[in-house]
Amino acid sequence: MPRALLSVSDKTGVVELARELHGRGWMLLSTGGTARTLRDAGLPVTEVSEVTGHPEMMEGRVKTLHPAVHAGLLGRRDNAEDVAQMAAHGYQPIDLVAVNLYPFRETVARPDATISDAIENIDIGGPSMLRSAAKNHASVWVVVDPADYSTVLASLDSADEERAFTIRRRLAAKVYAHTSDYDRAITDYLSRSMEGGESAASSEFPQGQTLSLAKVQDLRYGENPDQPAAFYRDEAGTGGLAALRQLHGKELSFNNLLDVEGALLAVSAWEGSGLAACAIIKHTTPCGVAVGADAAEAYRKALMTDPTSAFGSVIAFNVPVTEEAAVLLRPNFVEAIVAPSFVEAGLRLLTEKKNLRLLEIPSLAGDEDALDWKRVRGGFVAQRRLSMRFPEDGWRVVTQRAPSAEEMDDLRFAWRAVAPVKSNAILLARGGMAIGIGAGQMSRVDSSRIAVMKARDNGFDLRGAALASDAFFPFRDGVDAAAEAGVRAIIQPGGSVRDDEVVAAADEHGIAMVFTGRRLFRH
Repeated sequence: MPRALLSVSDKTGVVELARELHGRGWMLLSTGGTARTLRDAGLPVTEVSEVTGHPEMMEGRVKTLHPAVHAGLLGRRDNAEDVAQMAAHGYQPIDLVAVNLYPFRETVARPDATISDAIENIDIGGPSMLRSAAKNHASVWVVVDPADYSTVLASLDSADEERAFTIRRRLAAKVYAHTSDYDRAITDYLSRSMEGGESAASSEFPQGQTLSLAKVQDLRYGENPDQPAAFYRDEAGTGGLAALRQLHGKELSFNNLLDVEGALLAVSAWEGSGLAACAIIKHTTPCGVAVGADAAEAYRKALMTDPTSAFGSVIAFNVPVTEEAAVLLRPNFVEAIVAPSFVEAGLRLLTEKKNLRLLEIPSLAGDEDALDWKRVRGGFVAQRRLSMRFPEDGWRVVTQRAPSAEEMDDLRFAWRAVAPVKSNAILLARGGMAIGIGAGQMSRVDSSRIAVMKARDNGFDLRGAALASDAFFPFRDGVDAAAEAGVRAIIQPGGSVRDDEVVAAADEHGIAMVFTGRRLFRH
């Protein structure tokens, strides 16, 4: 009689698997909670302790770490000496193992988790069984993912042994990837944890780091058609772009995903603000940003920033897309729209456009504690992700004239809106909308000139506008150019050796200036 050992933390589908195996004449071995689950379902189960002849010890820490288990998994069926040794000790083969591991990642993700909690959720027996079975996959079925149960059952019913062996090898490879990821999660946690005590403190950059990525999908191509591409998700993370739900439209491309990331970054600045925000993105940087009472108003204002550049853009909202917003969006050529949701009438209107990608995302919030990785030749650089929270602690007025209340509102908006713009970044704002954006220039004064040019080209009166700069002005020429255009208030980090000259220039022009003490470079 073939034997299956089932011991799972995630009990999805395990009763159905066990019932199908029992129906095919298999003996079921199990442990602890899994054994109880199977008995409650009316299935006959043999406890592993009956096989080992030894009771579970130390609250279950020691139960499957026994030669009766591992000889049954590792014994080579075509090796006479292995078979003889198993018989001499009274051990029998185990032909299938279905194991998934203690929920370590889920445990340490809890805000109240202690180091003791983490240690108790480090699985020892599970990975050992998986690795033993995977090593002997020539004879043993090993399953770590409930999604594979049906494949295994179908293969057991097939006479195609060559195909069955291929599936066992694929499952074995999946096991080693899974246990490697599991060990990586433990390594990362312990590397970050403070020695001693019950609390864990963060050490952001451990000496070693392993990235665990799972492919979500192949993409049509990369930045250009001659570059193959794929999308991978971080198995250690939750949510993000991997949680996108596509409701309609063509398959997402490499460039679409980069633009969606830029769009979500931009609108996340107003998460929880009570305002509707809209960002229009081209080549990962905003060409329009605005806030309003609802999605329609925010989009209308964002489109006014630069309607020409908005052609073929990706658009994000931090609120549901309403029917009114859909009416405004429908006439324009847009690559993708991403939002928390779409009202039914709005979705119906937008799905009339065959190729328009409509995407829902459960949460705009990014994992600000996660590291942001960028590939360089021969390695990676890492940093903490840019925080899209903008506390005003440490802000200070440095000019003789303080901003008026209206100017201060414009400065707050501009400071949030400039954060996702590629450096060097200058953004002009008034009334909850960007009216001119200068991005990605090698000279900050050139970014200023482009922002002014864009604003004038789109018919905006710059008199009384607010200006945000993502980094300090190295010379007074940027302030002079802003004043000439009509700017009346500036927000910037400060910190230049020429700050005194820059502030003096602002005073000469009657401009109010606020230093934030925080730089917002985005490369």
